[in-house]
Amino acid sequence: MRSTLDAIKALADGNRLRVVVALAAHDELCVCQITELLQLATATVSRHMSILHGAQLIESRKDGRWVYHRLSSSFPAPVLQWLVQSIGQSAPIEADRQRLAEILSCNTVEICKKQKGRRP
Repeated sequence: MRSTLDAIKALADGNRLRVVVALAAHDELCVCQITELLQLATATVSRHMSILHGAQLIESRKDGRWVYHRLSSSFPAPVLQWLVQSIGQSAPIEADRQRLAEILSCNTVEICKKQKGRRP
């Protein structure tokens, strides 16, 4: 029951739902791509990803300086299907799809440099 409660809590945030739906449409995304999508501070995105990881909803891998996230193989399929059906056509998710297409057309290094340039 604890893992179910953790998963429900992890999904009880709009930004984390946006990440889950984005990951459902892509094999994996780099933290910098997710950060660019959400337009949040890297630390905030890392916290969101940590919560999803702790609930065993996502998995990650490191490739050099890049960290990539993907949906966990144990992500409950009925929950994912319900999420995609219930919010997958919403205006914010449609905007995310368009934004993510732009982000994915850019080089990961360019995105990272752009984000570093925004830091104070």
